[in-house]
Amino acid sequence: MCGRYAASRSPDDLVEEFEVDHVAGLGRPGGASQQAASEHPAPNYNVAPTDPVSAIFTRPPRGEPDAPAVRQLAVLRWGLVPSWARDPSIGSRLINARTETVADKPAFRKAFARRRCLLPADGYYEWYGTQQRNAKGKPVKQPFFIRPRDGGSLAMAGLYEIWRDPARDDDDPHAYRWTCTVLTTSAEDDVGHLHDRMPLLVEPDRWVDWLDPRPQATDALVGLLVPAAPGRLEAYPVSTEVNSVRNNGAHLLDPLPPAEVAR
Repeated sequence: MCGRYAASRSPDDLVEEFEVDHVAGLGRPGGASQQAASEHPAPNYNVAPTDPVSAIFTRPPRGEPDAPAVRQLAVLRWGLVPSWARDPSIGSRLINARTETVADKPAFRKAFARRRCLLPADGYYEWYGTQQRNAKGKPVKQPFFIRPRDGGSLAMAGLYEIWRDPARDDDDPHAYRWTCTVLTTSAEDDVGHLHDRMPLLVEPDRWVDWLDPRPQATDALVGLLVPAAPGRLEAYPVSTEVNSVRNNGAHLLDPLPPAEVAR
């Protein structure tokens, strides 16, 4: 699974890397001005469920459903809330969607068909159980940070959804909640010993097809879901400070000295 990740790139960097046409703010995707970039989250080295996160998707500008779709950068909440949900708190339990079942699950199948996105990340965290025990006798888990070996960024496959709050008026800026989830797949060998699942990564040559909002055959979409190439990622132990969502900062990505690694 993917329950925490790091995302430190600025909106300007993301616009350049992902060839974005429009930048929008939280809950206002659809062709807002570049000024909306100021509403994007600051660098976050400990992204947790329900946090605001940067996402890239393709759809027509807001209020122009017949206009050509454009690639947009917007801020969504991590934890997908299906359009039919009665309680938006369900989103905290829908932070991941399994690629093997995403086309069939009621919570994800509509978004999989038309609302696919990319979630940029520096890397993600996983915890590995050790032989050490804490004061309560429970195994101590050592956090690891997993990132591209070349130091580049990850484009995690995601889905987004739009939930309408029935208690708010249409002109209320909080009437619509935009949320997302990370697709996961079987972990490749280099990181599989830490956890058997990992985020699904989308390579640049597949971005256009993955982000295409037009309905596509399920088989064609599933064909885009290819696990990361073996050897592309590396994992190293980091401080247990990342265990608490209250801790943040670039130091969380620093490799842990061997003497401090729980075993």
